[in-house]
Amino acid sequence: MSKKADPAGLSKCPVMHGGMTRAGTSNTGWWPNSLNLDILHQHDAKTDPTGQTFNYREAVVSLDFDGIKKDLHALMTDSQGWWPADWGHYGGLMIRMAWHAAGSYRTSDGRGGAGTGNQRFAPLNSWPDNTNLDKARRLLWPIKKKYGNKISWADLIILSGTVAYESMGLKTFGFAFGREDIWHPEKDTYWGDEQEWLAPSDTRYEDVSNPSTLENPLAAVQMGLIYVNPQGVNGQPNPVKTAEQIRETFARMAMDDEETVALTAGGHTVGKCHGNGNAELLGPEPEAAELADQGLGWINHSVRGIGRNTVTSGIEGAWTTHPTQWDNGYFYLLFTYDWELRRSPAGALQWEPVDIKEEDMTVDVEDPSVRHNPIMTDADMAMIKDPKYRKISERFYDDPDYFSEVFARVWFKLTHRDMGPKERYIGPFAPKEDLLWQDPVPTGNKNFDLNAARAKIASSGLSVGDMVATAWDSARTFRGSDYRGGANGARICLSPQKDWQGNEPKRLNRVLSALNPIAKEVGASISDIIVLAGNVGIEKAARATGFETTIPFSPGRGDATSATTDAASFEPLEVVADGFRNWQKEDYAVSAEELMLDHAQLLGLTAPEMTVLVGGMRMLGTNYGGTKHGVFTKTEGVLSNDFFVNLTDMNNAWNSVSNNLFEIVDRGTGSVKWTATRVDLVFGSNSILRSYAEFYAQDDNGLKFITDFIAAWTKVMNADRY
Repeated sequence: MSKKADPAGLSKCPVMHGGMTRAGTSNTGWWPNSLNLDILHQHDAKTDPTGQTFNYREAVVSLDFDGIKKDLHALMTDSQGWWPADWGHYGGLMIRMAWHAAGSYRTSDGRGGAGTGNQRFAPLNSWPDNTNLDKARRLLWPIKKKYGNKISWADLIILSGTVAYESMGLKTFGFAFGREDIWHPEKDTYWGDEQEWLAPSDTRYEDVSNPSTLENPLAAVQMGLIYVNPQGVNGQPNPVKTAEQIRETFARMAMDDEETVALTAGGHTVGKCHGNGNAELLGPEPEAAELADQGLGWINHSVRGIGRNTVTSGIEGAWTTHPTQWDNGYFYLLFTYDWELRRSPAGALQWEPVDIKEEDMTVDVEDPSVRHNPIMTDADMAMIKDPKYRKISERFYDDPDYFSEVFARVWFKLTHRDMGPKERYIGPFAPKEDLLWQDPVPTGNKNFDLNAARAKIASSGLSVGDMVATAWDSARTFRGSDYRGGANGARICLSPQKDWQGNEPKRLNRVLSALNPIAKEVGASISDIIVLAGNVGIEKAARATGFETTIPFSPGRGDATSATTDAASFEPLEVVADGFRNWQKEDYAVSAEELMLDHAQLLGLTAPEMTVLVGGMRMLGTNYGGTKHGVFTKTEGVLSNDFFVNLTDMNNAWNSVSNNLFEIVDRGTGSVKWTATRVDLVFGSNSILRSYAEFYAQDDNGLKFITDFIAAWTKVMNADRY
């Protein structure tokens, strides 16, 4: 191909202009309202350089656990000239990095958190609240390089924060390894639809004066923040109003009032804020930085921008007198002095003490002969201005040992909340104690008579639809985002799940009345029997097509109890839209097909797996309330590919009745053959999903449909087995 110069003297671009950058237009970008399936395939094995045979959870077992902690302890006080440590100790920086990695977790959908090392990628690596955390990760690089594949970035980031606390005197509660890295930005996490960083929080609330109206599933109050604005609601200091936002935000991150105060105080007992300079001189964030900056952002190329001259949040100063020591200094200063609003050198609003004694001031990070006022943010002042928070703060001030214990436990919760059950913990530092927020489930009996159980279930009188729907409802709560939910524990038998509308309580009670005696007779958990019954139902439906099969089953699930279930924490796991059972609780701003994609992604399904499950479930009589929408067959209860055959049959026409109801009409006679919903017809309208539907509709793929359905079903049933 010959080069042709443009009028500016530049060679003509040999590739599509802008097509390799985010500013470019993708092939599908012409149709912004088209259903985007990318979230189901975002972590394709092709992006992972470790290879398909590598298993991190196996590799980390051989890590030199004591050696890496020793190296991290040494790193804390090994100050580097390119990014010097405050007071010669990197503890505050490492804690902030770990905190902001874990603190993005929210209970509503289990997304965010530190479990994937996602802080390395956009948008988190470039959030304003994460300014200069890129430096913390670069400081960790020599340790990551040394231990290689035996330590993930996700584990290393959290371990560094925990070791930092230990190095400053806190007796920590423990640490567990086992977080696996992702290798490119996540596409499944909704962080808000604002088009600018730190847009006024009004855009996230129906009423900003009522924090409970914060848009779901969000927890942070503004785009680019982890929690709340440290200068107050929309940057306007008012500790009482800030306290209201803190309470809602931390509740959405699984924390109660005592845990919230402990985290705020414990996080601010060490380290400092940085605002001793002009923020306008900072360069762009990492994702927008120049090539020569090599992935580092917020670089000040004009004047010195490190050490005492660093600008991060814009607030300037430490919270305590001794910011590299774990002590009770935070509460001492907060209760000892009156505080007034002032501005930092960078212009940020902050609270500073009135008439503070010199010995209570903080020494300069570089010159110990110079002292500065400690500071408090609006969030810190909320700890004494809100009556409930103040009462807790007073107890912590009066009992430092109790404060240390509560903080150590809640730091562990913060940094492990998205790891799931304790069974997933790896390493010698993991605590043995069962914690309620871990959703503990006892091990069940693995040695019951499986054949006898199958026979009793088969003769129970339950329909295929009853057995399959109940097993599905039990398992469909699983979230790969934080490893909560799933069939293990049979919490579908307990409050609140047994009363959820989507579980059809009357039908559920009838099915459980038939299955519970079987579980007792064979000595199995009801958890195992529910899943086994689903398998028996599918085997029966497959047998009706002439295909004999026994679905793989792994016994040993246990049964949770009300005492081991934090009922309130399970409310966010309620499935309010289930495309697989053709149901949603009410109309939502998001389309039914988008809700189905979100659910499928949380279950860990690919687009083909989602497709084959929907097509199969329609044939088995599992629709909510027994509706016939999408049941494109005359032989319900038979595991056939009729859904796809009739969906793709051009002898049919498709007429819209309403936004979510359609009629399938015979083109020749005009008679209505079937009805359907959006989540049925999307498999024929979306070009990608239609390609899968056509594949399963082929005459030579009837058997392939059954085997793929069983494989996808088994994947969901076992999603919570570790």
